[in-house]
Amino acid sequence: MNIGIFTDTYFPQVSGVATSIKTLKNQLEKHGHQVYIFTTTDPHVDKKEYERNIFRFSSIPFISFTDRRIAYRGLFRAYQIAKKLNLNIIHTQTEFSMGIIGKYVARKLSVPCLHTYHTMYEDYLHYIANGKLVKPIHVKEATLAFCHNMSGVIAPSKRVLNTLTNYGVKSPIRVIPTGIDVNQYDQKHYVNVRPKLKISKSEKVLLSVSRVAYEKNIHELIDAMPRIIEKVPNVKLVIVGDGPAKSDLEHQVDRMQLNQFVIFTGEISNDHVNEYYHMANVFVSTSNSESQGLTYIEAMAAGLKVIVVKTPYTDSLLNDKTLGRTFSTEDEYVNDVIKYIKFPERYKLTNPILRQHKLKEISAECFGNRVINFYHASQLMYEDKKSHLGEIDF
Repeated sequence: MNIGIFTDTYFPQVSGVATSIKTLKNQLEKHGHQVYIFTTTDPHVDKKEYERNIFRFSSIPFISFTDRRIAYRGLFRAYQIAKKLNLNIIHTQTEFSMGIIGKYVARKLSVPCLHTYHTMYEDYLHYIANGKLVKPIHVKEATLAFCHNMSGVIAPSKRVLNTLTNYGVKSPIRVIPTGIDVNQYDQKHYVNVRPKLKISKSEKVLLSVSRVAYEKNIHELIDAMPRIIEKVPNVKLVIVGDGPAKSDLEHQVDRMQLNQFVIFTGEISNDHVNEYYHMANVFVSTSNSESQGLTYIEAMAAGLKVIVVKTPYTDSLLNDKTLGRTFSTEDEYVNDVIKYIKFPERYKLTNPILRQHKLKEISAECFGNRVINFYHASQLMYEDKKSHLGEIDF
């Protein structure tokens, strides 16, 4: 198949969406498919630089979410390119500019259009006029409009499936969690970054990896540190990532006099984040805005214990204490962290088959196979619908 992926976010931008798309692209190409990325321009990419099978469209920063971009032109150019490439299927990864262009191109080419719903937008409304302009009902209406007559919609988790179902989306939906390259995180040889961070071998490290944004609730990790330090004095919290909340979090650390216990690394390339997983003792997150939580499964693949907010998804992911725990209150979080750090022998993996099964479930290979199967099913349904109804109205 010749597959066109339309997205507002792609490398060198660092995000879960960009990582998901790169993983999917690699898996599709391993199966012999041709993959073409239609995305936005990026200030970190020279316009004269040649990028194989990547087409960038003029863009501007997205309102208050300035590290993300939206294209402001390119509809006809995208159609011309897609027609020349003889695309068989369109896969949109955004509900905004490039997603709208992708739907238009699919309609003009008369090919199936699938969509992955990555973002729980109701958790991000504060970015637009402090939540006073766009309301949850607007998210629902926009989602229904975009997903209308899609050949298929991919939900990365049951939480997303439930949200789309409650909105009233009628297009076929499949739950397909994004997979990861397990070998990248499970490797035995990696650079020790502790000396770089001035962390000794004897110190215990809590690791947070995410966009440093308000909806990630990183302030709660910092709030809990004094209680953890009281029981584990030689502990450090390492916050990997960058984003709009970083300055406020740094002020919080100053205010609480925790500078010697909290380290901000800034943005780390996806190629090197594995080194940070391997230098830590426990992975932690207080975010409740995740549609899936790629960093959770990256941490698992690296062999870290994972302590995250309780949801149906995380409960199923961490269904054994040798993998990690979920929590609902700060008390539970603090107690879990202290137990994993002070009594690691209690949580040693005694059933390697359990972890192997988990890693297989979250592998990039499994992810790629599921998406390809959905592509084939959607193509059959699309052709059947065309034969019965003639022209499909998108």
